[in-house]
Amino acid sequence: MVARLLAAFLFFACAPGFAQTNDLAVGKFLVASRDLGDPNFAKTVILLVHFKEDQGAVGLVVNRATDVPISRVFQDLKEAKSRIDPVYVGGPVELNSVMALLKTASKPANSTRVFNDIYLISNKDLLRATMASAAESSVFHAYVGYAGWGAGQLEHEVDLGAWHIMPADAATVFHSDPDSVWPRLIRRTETQVALIPSIPCIPRIPCLSIYTPLPR
Repeated sequence: MVARLLAAFLFFACAPGFAQTNDLAVGKFLVASRDLGDPNFAKTVILLVHFKEDQGAVGLVVNRATDVPISRVFQDLKEAKSRIDPVYVGGPVELNSVMALLKTASKPANSTRVFNDIYLISNKDLLRATMASAAESSVFHAYVGYAGWGAGQLEHEVDLGAWHIMPADAATVFHSDPDSVWPRLIRRTETQVALIPSIPCIPRIPCLSIYTPLPR
């Protein structure tokens, strides 16, 4: 029994990232590990906008900007006509759906607070009103699609080492260079992990990469 407990401890001590599932919550970033090979999520940073253990999770990929301006996606909205800022791909689920993130000091009606002064917009009327207010791209991003997990699925992926978890911040969500977001956060995460004291792996028990991309 002692040998089994020791082996289990060493297994998790050697696991990449060593993220804790109890850290999962709305307003947290999921930073894809280097081993995550699923093209839908490789090198992504996802902001969790919904999480309940018995329901699953919903997130928006914050670092995949497109070359398509908002005005082209929302051709039926006159409020979007002059917007040249890009639409983001929020994830592979329901690419015909639209959500937005807005940084504002006061909570907009019918919006959902994600963290601090960042709010989720999933209502078309509110989206139209936000665009009419001429919110700048430094505080407003629109997303087509989202990332979704069923109950227990995200926790399983975290246990496998697919994701690092860290608190979100507005500067990263609305970063002017989204391509730089994942490299910066993965380096920060790996630096933090390297500073955590751990028992070295026994030479005859190699530390293996345990992540296998899950089918979607």
